[in-house]
Amino acid sequence: MAGEISSLRRQKRNPDRVSIYLDGVYAFALPALEAVQLQRGQHLNDEEIEALKTLDLRAKAYDQSVRFLAVRPRSVWEVRQKLRRYRSRQGESVPAGHIEWVTDRLLEQGYLNDEEFARYWIEQRNRFKPLAPAALRYELRNKGIEDRLIEAVLEEAVEPADGALQAARSQLHRWRTLDKEAFRKKLAPFLQRRGFSWPIVRDVLEQVWREIEHPEER
Repeated sequence: MAGEISSLRRQKRNPDRVSIYLDGVYAFALPALEAVQLQRGQHLNDEEIEALKTLDLRAKAYDQSVRFLAVRPRSVWEVRQKLRRYRSRQGESVPAGHIEWVTDRLLEQGYLNDEEFARYWIEQRNRFKPLAPAALRYELRNKGIEDRLIEAVLEEAVEPADGALQAARSQLHRWRTLDKEAFRKKLAPFLQRRGFSWPIVRDVLEQVWREIEHPEER
């Protein structure tokens, strides 16, 4: 595979990448920022070519991770899982060592932070889908978050009773026309599926029903 660089061409579909030709034949591609170190007439041996290909695969994996993180914050585990599933257009997978290199770099740059991710996750749940602490623990563990971080962030989170009340109020538009017994039969299982304990559910049922009967007291 060793040879002399005969051409360096920016790709039409992706001008941020440069195709490298050795002895008139396409050999591989690199990010444009990395290709600037090369020049026509330069000879590359097999070891240098493999090193450049490694650099390119790491760059692809890094870019893939940054795009993944652009949608929403992610845990380290989520990024690693994404990279394990990644395949380049050439069918290349990302070796474990490259995955660690990418995640280490993202951690150093502040793009990854499991504590901040856990805080974000709980805040989003409290805002849009309140859950009991046990349910939040389960979700965060499934995202690869360590227990010590989960407990630290849960201490800052909304009280379970407040979360249950918020969840119950979000359903009032559906069941407020029911009689008390039918209302309880709808709301109690809903709150229990969110992981709230029966004592909290019982108190919230009574409070929300009072709010329905006396909305001016809310």
